[in-house]
Amino acid sequence: MNKNDVITRLSEVFRDVFDDEDITVSGSTTSADIEDWDSIEHINLIGAVEEEFGMRFKMKEVSGMKNVGEMIDIICERGTK
Repeated sequence: MNKNDVITRLSEVFRDVFDDEDITVSGSTTSADIEDWDSIEHINLIGAVEEEFGMRFKMKEVSGMKNVGEMIDIICERGTK
């Protein structure tokens, strides 16, 4: 799975979770870039990403992510569906 495919799929997940069709994510996207991204929505987002890619993040991965790029790297590394 390449990064562009992951970004495309993640953008769809973000649009669904935050109910905003204008969201497009990149590797540098952070919670500060999306208005409604708070701690509760972060949990919803992680669950939706895990479901989309058929994987589970480790707790240390979730707490250590500084931007969407780190999420993309983890997804690509695991080569999930």
